[in-house]
Amino acid sequence: MPGDPLWTTSKACRLADERRPGALIRLGREHHEWTLETLGRRLGCSPSTLSRLERSTRVVDLTLVRRAARAVGVPSHLLVTSLALYPPLDSGRARVARNPRDAEESPMHRRTVVAATLAGPASLLLGLDDALADTPAPTGRADRLDHRLADARELYDAGAHDRLLDALPGLIADAEAAAASRRELDQARLSTVYSLATALLSKTGHYDRARLTADRARTFADLSGAPIAQAAAARELAIVLRHRGQADTAQRLMVTATARVEATGLRTSAQAAAYAQLLCTLAYTAAVAGQRTDALAMTEEARRAACRLPATVPSGRLFAVSPAAVDLYAVGVHWALGDAGAALEMGRNLRAEQFSTAERRARLHSDLARAWWQYGRPEQTVNELLSALRASPGEVLDRPAISRIVTDLTERHPGVLGVRELAAAARRRPGRRAMV
Repeated sequence: MPGDPLWTTSKACRLADERRPGALIRLGREHHEWTLETLGRRLGCSPSTLSRLERSTRVVDLTLVRRAARAVGVPSHLLVTSLALYPPLDSGRARVARNPRDAEESPMHRRTVVAATLAGPASLLLGLDDALADTPAPTGRADRLDHRLADARELYDAGAHDRLLDALPGLIADAEAAAASRRELDQARLSTVYSLATALLSKTGHYDRARLTADRARTFADLSGAPIAQAAAARELAIVLRHRGQADTAQRLMVTATARVEATGLRTSAQAAAYAQLLCTLAYTAAVAGQRTDALAMTEEARRAACRLPATVPSGRLFAVSPAAVDLYAVGVHWALGDAGAALEMGRNLRAEQFSTAERRARLHSDLARAWWQYGRPEQTVNELLSALRASPGEVLDRPAISRIVTDLTERHPGVLGVRELAAAARRRPGRRAMV
């Protein structure tokens, strides 16, 4: 139990400070005198999986870590400490190799060489990978975290994916350091940072990395107890699961998250916006799973929920949803159901000026482009993609599904007016192949 004296011992505190959640789980399991088989039965996993988890110094499956820690009674503050990835005292010191060959063959050296030879986005991804594996030292700008998080959101909304990738390691470092306070607000903020990282990684097709950040977002959201942060983290995880072919699991997760938000009574506009957004995501997830009736019913429910929302989304809103945004989701729902005609009809009255961010304006055009492509109209597809490109190049060139349409157009319809412009933009975009 969390109140057990075991968790106040120097050993437990040392394991947490050394960032060894697996060792904490083993300590709790042995304290209960449970075998690996016993705990495995409780968690529904094999003894070998648990053994690897307990011995590993890397967190691979954060969801399993959280469940195992809860089962053996690891207190939340110790779990946070073990997961917070505080930089060790000597993390900033350069390690001197014994000889030049050691330096040439060291993993860090190889990563540095690879980063130097790849285009910008690929090297930025390596920087984010390093930050996720071992959080760098705080930047000293933790007092401006809210402002920096708002700036990061603006980068996402502007489609400035490379600049956001560059900013994320420092933002994660400072948010992790702030969360060491164990205050719920700091934990919720850290969850929001990881949710933003997940949204970016999902958009650009990096689903393995996105699963890691989504798990972290959900862990810290649960620790904070903040309903809106929990909803955001659940939504991002569901999107990752959907992209990885786990639509049924994603749908169950979204049903639970939507019910939890609805249980708040939707007394605030932020809660109402969260509810409408979750319904949209649930509808799209159902559509991907081929559940037409459920998808259309959830879309209508989202439209009713959005009626009380303002046409212009207030700044700083975690769920930037409006009535027009719900209609845009309906375009995607019909496209996912294979009904391009209904998708185009749903988007017929939507206009770019109804959306306040470049990302949403470009998404309007890219979603309509998908529908026209599904409908077999390359000319209209190109026109919409060019409009999306002018609104936010990243929405066309960084999203794997949309960039594939550009490639298909180039190969199958090279003579269509505008295809050469799209192809030229794709060639000018540095490092896109490495990004995807």
